[in-house]
Amino acid sequence: MVKFQFIKDFILHRITSKTRHGVHSPFVYKLIDEVIYDLKSKDEYKNIEDLRKKLIFDDRIITITDLGAGSHMNNNKQKAVSQIAENALKPRKLAQLIYRLAKTMQPATIIELGTCLGITTAYLAKAAPGAQVITMEGCPETAKVAHENFNALDLNNIRLEVGNFDDNFPKTIDQFPKLDFVFIDGNHRKEATLNYFNWSLPKVHENSLLIFDDIYWSKGMKEAWEEIKNHPDVTCTVDLFWIGLVFFRKAQAKEHFKVKF
Repeated sequence: MVKFQFIKDFILHRITSKTRHGVHSPFVYKLIDEVIYDLKSKDEYKNIEDLRKKLIFDDRIITITDLGAGSHMNNNKQKAVSQIAENALKPRKLAQLIYRLAKTMQPATIIELGTCLGITTAYLAKAAPGAQVITMEGCPETAKVAHENFNALDLNNIRLEVGNFDDNFPKTIDQFPKLDFVFIDGNHRKEATLNYFNWSLPKVHENSLLIFDDIYWSKGMKEAWEEIKNHPDVTCTVDLFWIGLVFFRKAQAKEHFKVKF
């Protein structure tokens, strides 16, 4: 039933979404044209994608600690790294979009909830080498593999925190006067997602970007996305089906966009 609804949502999104044509917001048009649809290969992608290929053939078995909503694919406690790489890592196209978003925004700080094996984290660190990247992971053994990957890629601007997001995220937010770029990819439950959003709100500013992953994951996630869109502080959202982008640009008329990706 879950899979059927997901496919139905995807088809409906494709029917109702737009390309850059038909988008009248100059900010969103430029975002679509120069960032979302910039599919050209970049030198920074190669080492990360080479590492992804190695992970797909990594047959080490690790024990999974799942503090979130689990996986539609497999909820076994023991998994091969290759299995995680195949099923849980962000696809190349999506991870590279997140890279481009970070490179365009050039945030001073980046927070990621949900490190997994660290591929998307690596893209974030490469996109903004001058930024401090704080990434959080609930599973110690997954985090250990991610740490190995950061070392393999010689990434020195990443701080990896292991533990429950509900404990670590508020503490991390308190360390910064503002939040520039937050990627929320963990604990795919309505209540948790809304908590992360509401905890972030006091620290967002004109150029902040919050990214929510898997906004069509479940009925609860779809409800959370609607609540986020309708919050009075949110002025612009871009729904790419796989992720949702949330902006707080005060000069922007409140508008929501569905974009094919």
